[in-house]
This record gives sequence, C-alpha cells and structure tokens, in this order.
Amino acid sequence: MNDASRPDLQAALASSDLIHDRQVLETAIARMAVAIRNDFAGSVPLFVTVMHGGLPFAGQLALELGALGQDLEFEYLHATRYRGATTGSSTLTWKHRPATSLRGRRVLLVDDIVDEGHTLAAVRDWCREQGAAQIRIAALAVKRHDRCVPGLHADYFGVDVPDRYVYGYGMDFHEQGRALPAIYALRD
Repeated sequence: MNDASRPDLQAALASSDLIHDRQVLETAIARMAVAIRNDFAGSVPLFVTVMHGGLPFAGQLALELGALGQDLEFEYLHATRYRGATTGSSTLTWKHRPATSLRGRRVLLVDDIVDEGHTLAAVRDWCREQGAAQIRIAALAVKRHDRCVPGLHADYFGVDVPDRYVYGYGMDFHEQGRALPAIYALRD
C-alpha cells in the first residue's frame, strides 16, 4: 500500500479510544513473566516470536524473563493470513519458518493477540508436526468474543481487549502504528 492510499494513522487515533496505556501493558507483561518462569523453571524453552505483531511484546517479555533468571533460546517465524489487509484469508502464507529443530522441545509461541486464532492454530499445529514436546502460547492481548478456534487459547495473556479493531504495541492499523506504546480501539 503506498502512502497516498494508506489510511491516516493520526485520523484513526483521533477516532479511537485508549484501551490500555504503556504502564498497564508493562505491568501485565511483568506478571506474565513470573507465571512463565515458574512453568519453565529448570528448562530452556524455545521462545518463538510470531512476526511482525509479536515483536514489541516478545522483546519486553524476554527482558522480563531474563531479569527473573529464565534463560531462553530465541527463534522466530513469520506466517500470515492478512498480508496487510484487515481481514484474513483462508490460506496461511509462510514467510519464514524456524530453522531450529522443534523436536522434543518445550516451545513458547509469543504473539501480539489471540483474536479468532486461525493463524495461531495453524502455527501450533505445524509445531506439533515438527515434534515439539510441549507448546504454550503467550499473547499480550486476548479479544473477548465467542468466535475463537475451538481448543485454542493463550496459556498466558496480559490484557483483554474489546471486540473492536485494535492496534498499537505490535498490532497494526493498515501496517502502521505497531510501535505505539499503548493499545487503541477504533470507535464503532
């Protein structure tokens, strides 16, 4: 999408509600880190960031875990159904798969949000096919509605968000606003 056809981020912010500010999000991430460290104590999990949206959250979560003494092995994947659109297609497109073997590993998938969960479910299933011994999901946000893929949930999550278009802290508004240090929701 070129700059001329891209919706204006400043106009979107003016038409949005602040849902969670940076302090709330950082406090939630610190709380999550304690639970994750307790569950993974004594092991070095494969910490897999789901790109692009999971990047800001994953970085902050990794630092919180490190401060608690939890070692991690880093990896990433990039799979999408959106390709810059606001609704996903039925086809998952892999842009990068982890190079590290998942066989027998404890895997922590780290993503920005669990919305309907189709992408995360496909990624989780791929991890199972690769022989991961355990797969847990950490998500900064969970959108509350009844449309999630059956059986998919975040094992660790920071905040709830409304069933609206949300962006910031990794989540995008037409490929913009991922670096906003808060979560916003467009007004209905």
